[in-house]
Amino acid sequence: MDQAAPYFAEDVRQARAAWLAALRGERGLSAATAEAYERDTRQFLVFLAEHLGGAPDLAGLSALRPADVRAFLAARRNDGAGPRSLARGLAGVRAMLSAFEKSHGINAAAARAVEAPSRARSLPRPVSVEAARAMLVPGEGWVAARDRAVIALLYGAGLRVSEATGLAASALAPPVSRLLIRGKGGKERIVPVLGPVAEAIEDYRAAAPFTLKEGPFFRGEKGGPLSPRIVQRALAEWRGALGLPDTATPHALRHAFASHLLARGADLRTIQELLGHASLSTTEIYTAVDQKALLAAYHDAHPRAGA
Repeated sequence: MDQAAPYFAEDVRQARAAWLAALRGERGLSAATAEAYERDTRQFLVFLAEHLGGAPDLAGLSALRPADVRAFLAARRNDGAGPRSLARGLAGVRAMLSAFEKSHGINAAAARAVEAPSRARSLPRPVSVEAARAMLVPGEGWVAARDRAVIALLYGAGLRVSEATGLAASALAPPVSRLLIRGKGGKERIVPVLGPVAEAIEDYRAAAPFTLKEGPFFRGEKGGPLSPRIVQRALAEWRGALGLPDTATPHALRHAFASHLLARGADLRTIQELLGHASLSTTEIYTAVDQKALLAAYHDAHPRAGA
């Protein structure tokens, strides 16, 4: 028996059952998605029965106001639902009411008028200065020199791992003082190369068993282009050997580049240009990272923090 049956009228029960059956018959719709729609719409109808003082029929659903839908989301939020769950729940409600609009002529405008809750952007998890330096420890052989040069470019120049491994040998002809990087969407930027980064590049050039004058600069063991996956695998091995957290990934080094610059006083516009972000709003997330570090330092060190 439908668990929501006591909470809505017979016409709603039948319409919803037909809609769910049609959903489960759709190609490409996963069982998990169909179950989520069933659960979310059941929660919605149970809420409405209590919120409206009685089980709503199709006419009652047609008379809903945006405030009723927002009240449902607020109740779910009070129960601990996060933005992702709330957005999914609203999507299920919209889908059901839209289906009823087509099949039974109800007005589904109330659900369409309510915006989905915005999901909080997750903060980058940059590695510490000490962890970044630990990843640059000397190793034996040309492969270690290659990995060290790539890591130096990630942390010392803020490159994406694909940007670093995709560098042409001609772009790194000595002396290397700056790089022209073509990033996402073909956006170009100029990146200065710091002395220690240039040294790591030259160490690899001297150790590599290949002539690095044309083609890809960073090579795999058989001489082909270096895959970003190889760098990710190397970092995973180094994490274990150095006792670093799982968050010490290639992209975390790029985050560290930005966060450590900001902590030393670099302005956001400069960091935006160095990272190749199309929008300043993308770069502004690092201010939250820096504020988080400042708050942690305050709570750890200020004599009145625990007062």
